[in-house]
Amino acid sequence: MAAPMIRFYRGELLLGAVEAIPGLPLLDIAEIAGIHIMRNCTSGNCGTCMCTLKSGSAPMPDPLPPGIDEYLIEDGAILTCIGVPEGPCDIDLIPPPL
Repeated sequence: MAAPMIRFYRGELLLGAVEAIPGLPLLDIAEIAGIHIMRNCTSGNCGTCMCTLKSGSAPMPDPLPPGIDEYLIEDGAILTCIGVPEGPCDIDLIPPPL
């Protein structure tokens, strides 16, 4: 069985797609696809790597780290440094408006 595909966009522009690697966060998967996502702490504390989850699932931990709030998640926000996909996902590098 093939691994789920993770697709990265900037708005409507498809930047690249790559098969997910089990247990690997979206930030690292993007690197494999040759896509650079801004980062700083890589632990969910700063919010620098925030993107928009257009489709799919990559849950955030409970309790939430300081880099993201529930209202942002409701608007589709995800921290790619700690978000591990649970299947195919479409990720927009543009975060939701704050």
